[in-house]
Amino acid sequence: MAVLPSSVAFLLLVSFSLTVNIANSQSFIGVNYGQVADNLPPPSATAKLLQSTSIQKVRLYGSDPAIIKALANTGIGIVIGTANGDIPALASDPSFAKNWINTNVLPFYPASKIILINVGNEVMTSGDQNLMNKLLPAMQNVQNALNDVSLGGEIKVSTVHSMGVLKQSEPPSSGRFDPSYEDLMKGLLGFNNATASPFAINPYPYFAYRSDTRPETLAFCLFQPNAGRVDGNTRIKYMNMFDAQVDAVYSALSSIGFKSVEIVVAETGWPYKGDDNEVGSSIENAKAYNGNLIAHLRSMAGTPLIPGKAVDTYLFALYDEDLKPGPGSERSFGLFKPDLTVAYDVGLSKSSQSPTTPKTPASPSPKSKKAAAWCVPKSGVSDAQLQDNLDYACGRGIDCGPIKPGGACFEPNTIASHAAYAMNLLYQTSDKNPLNCDFSQSATLSSNNPSYNACSYPS
Repeated sequence: MAVLPSSVAFLLLVSFSLTVNIANSQSFIGVNYGQVADNLPPPSATAKLLQSTSIQKVRLYGSDPAIIKALANTGIGIVIGTANGDIPALASDPSFAKNWINTNVLPFYPASKIILINVGNEVMTSGDQNLMNKLLPAMQNVQNALNDVSLGGEIKVSTVHSMGVLKQSEPPSSGRFDPSYEDLMKGLLGFNNATASPFAINPYPYFAYRSDTRPETLAFCLFQPNAGRVDGNTRIKYMNMFDAQVDAVYSALSSIGFKSVEIVVAETGWPYKGDDNEVGSSIENAKAYNGNLIAHLRSMAGTPLIPGKAVDTYLFALYDEDLKPGPGSERSFGLFKPDLTVAYDVGLSKSSQSPTTPKTPASPSPKSKKAAAWCVPKSGVSDAQLQDNLDYACGRGIDCGPIKPGGACFEPNTIASHAAYAMNLLYQTSDKNPLNCDFSQSATLSSNNPSYNACSYPS
């Protein structure tokens, strides 16, 4: 099937108008700001950097006063944390919790928009039974300290968990907590439920790929075209690992009666480099994962079990942390370099989302409003890639009946023709988001209608 010429100008116009609009309403995109490094820029410079992006929330692992103060009056939501080592004192001494709030919150709030306090990080899988047992009373005392200064309804209290709290996560509908944690988890979730605070979890498709390095698993983890994975219990076809992991957490919450507790992704990311034996760590994969994740969140599609909303997600991480121990990948998750330039571009910068050509008039002509575009394959794309695109598009629930035998678009019966129809239909039914006409860079937008005979391509 011949590929029709693309309209680059139209694509740029649509892309720019879309990204500028969504940049103003991305409260679900956050970033982790770790400090295990000796080369980070000053907090004031970081505050300016964040204001130049569409990132609206920052998670700190501690409560550095310089950073909290630098973020004052920026409107950026701030998540602060207590150290794991403070948990015993927070649990046993209410006055310690009050002093912690007096020191780390009251001097800065509300100019600095503190929205959440995480008591500890990944305590439940730390192997320290004493910390695990004292986590809930520590959270309760921090909540009480906030209540005492009339901030209990303004600032939430929670903790962050690794995916290790789940005993089972595949298929997503079978997600369950490890029985050895379940009693403690019920107490923590009871607290989350009573205070309307989130259940924070750290899903990393990167680590799932490292344990299963098949090409189809990589595509599944990177939100790239793939055949999908069907949950045998629900018959839901999952098209990416992120949704599958989040829904596994939702299933675990539901299984013990807490499906109404909000899930927040406290960390997720992909390293852009690593040691020689660290498969999958590359700039290409990191850009694909983070860029496609952001596009997925912006689509507001949600997950199959939590549809119609973007799960609040904190990307890992703002900068590399050059003093972190462990393999090379641990020091290679940064989206930005210490000199404040991007490590690789995933479309977070407001300036990169603004057109360099003159802005579209506020009242465009009817003709420009009605300009149509179709998503079509680029020339030279292999049949294997087109087949992946076809499987991916039809797996997203669109109506592929017209390209089945007897359908108006079945002829010509070629992979190229069928893929072109399905790719365009997915684009048209996803609010015409140009990010959904990428297909691993194998598609483009065209202003020429590819419809033929009785086969009509929606526009």
